[in-house]
Amino acid sequence: MNSITNYKEITSKYISLLKIEKTPNELYDPIRYILSLGGKQLRPVLTLFSAEIFGTDYKKALYAATAIELFHNFSLIHDDIMDDAPLRRGNKTVHEKWNINTAILSGDAMLILAYQYFENYEPKIFKELAQLFSKTALEVCEGQQMDINFETRNDVSVSEYIKMIEYKTAVLVGAALKMGAIVAESTEDNKNAIYNFGLNLGIAFQLQDDYLDAFGDSASFGKQIGGDILENKKTYLYLLALEKANKEDKEELYNWFSKTENNGQEKIDRVKSIFEKTEATSATQNQIEIYTNNALEILDNLDINTKHKNELRTFALDLMNRSV
Repeated sequence: MNSITNYKEITSKYISLLKIEKTPNELYDPIRYILSLGGKQLRPVLTLFSAEIFGTDYKKALYAATAIELFHNFSLIHDDIMDDAPLRRGNKTVHEKWNINTAILSGDAMLILAYQYFENYEPKIFKELAQLFSKTALEVCEGQQMDINFETRNDVSVSEYIKMIEYKTAVLVGAALKMGAIVAESTEDNKNAIYNFGLNLGIAFQLQDDYLDAFGDSASFGKQIGGDILENKKTYLYLLALEKANKEDKEELYNWFSKTENNGQEKIDRVKSIFEKTEATSATQNQIEIYTNNALEILDNLDINTKHKNELRTFALDLMNRSV
């Protein structure tokens, strides 16, 4: 049995050796490029780990793990277009390196390639994987549309935001873990439990991302602190602060988030001070802990051995306490 760290090495090596020997190169070079940039590769790692904790050699899950990594990168290509992002993992985004039309088409091809990896499984497993994958892919698109809708709305609720990050981020973590259980042909109870473990962990992960964007350390976080504030993103911190703020602070928040020009450090500092004054910061940290604990409670009832439970517990707590 490998550790989660070992699975990261296995995944990185497997993805780096993928042979996408197809033409035209204008379509496939962008796919080769974004895969070469690496990244956390958290989701395929979880698929491999899940397969082994439910009693199957991780090698049997490599096709499913590859499919979920291809899907994740497909979504990043399209997200970067929508956000007009210049950089991804410190390198030019696909639409910047090539052009928007190429990025759209290469992303579409990447999604289709992901489905093709399921064809390596026998019909029963193929069907179950494809059904979960289709459901998850639609939910990710729905979450992305919710996120876009929020940009022009001033009445977004905290519960709506949680639903958005559940669909946009957390369902893919849950699906990655469930795919491993499907490949291992585990019980329905185990499949559903490991999915819900991942779902809660995925929500905690995104809330931690929101928090670190405002209050992390730029050196360890790897990007500018306060980026979400400058982009007027309605994060969990922002929505909680609005709920708890007095009239003056609420008006100031609305004012800052109505500005499209870059007000730099002054805007970041003022908004963060309101986040702290309203205790949105501590409330967000508390919510991260709640979702992490929800995941850990599910873990306690999972039908796997104690060693594997402890590894998943450590992984969950590391995510909650991360600085990157």
